Amino acid sequence: MMLASFLAAERIDQTPSAIWPEGYELVFGSIATVLIFALLWWKAGPIVKRGMAARTARIQGELDSAAGALESAEAESARIRQALGDIAAERSRILAEADAQAEALLVDGRARLEVEIADMHAKADADIAAVMSRGSDEMRADIARLSSAAADRVVERTIDAETQQRLVEDFISRVGAGVTT
Repeated sequence: MMLASFLAAERIDQTPSAIWPEGYELVFGSIATVLIFALLWWKAGPIVKRGMAARTARIQGELDSAAGALESAEAESARIRQALGDIAAERSRILAEADAQAEALLVDGRARLEVEIADMHAKADADIAAVMSRGSDEMRADIARLSSAAADRVVERTIDAETQQRLVEDFISRVGAGVTT
């Protein structure tokens, strides 16, 4: 409320010009502004210049660092691409070498199989010959045994007891006399 009474008493809201202040306000305000700007220029100017120079140096450092990092990344990229190319060449060389080794193994394996098959054929032929020889020997022995048994039966049936007795006595007498037929 005091402020309202003060404003009403002084009539501050009335000035001679709507744009320009009173003359004394203009002079003192201009002098104060010049003094403040001069003081700022004298005291704050060097600080602002140092800050701007430091900012410029920091930004330049970041740009240089970024350029160095870019160069390093490009060099690394080139090295990786070269290594990748070397890997592809090495892969091709290893695959070619593996193919050659596989082919050599196949040829060697086939040769060993052919030798093994030939050995098996030879062994089988020898086994067949041995089995045939053994079979023919067994057959001869069976034929001899069966023919002897058959001859004994035929002789038993065809010779009567009296003829048999006489043959046995003749054999014994010849053996006793040392004469053999």
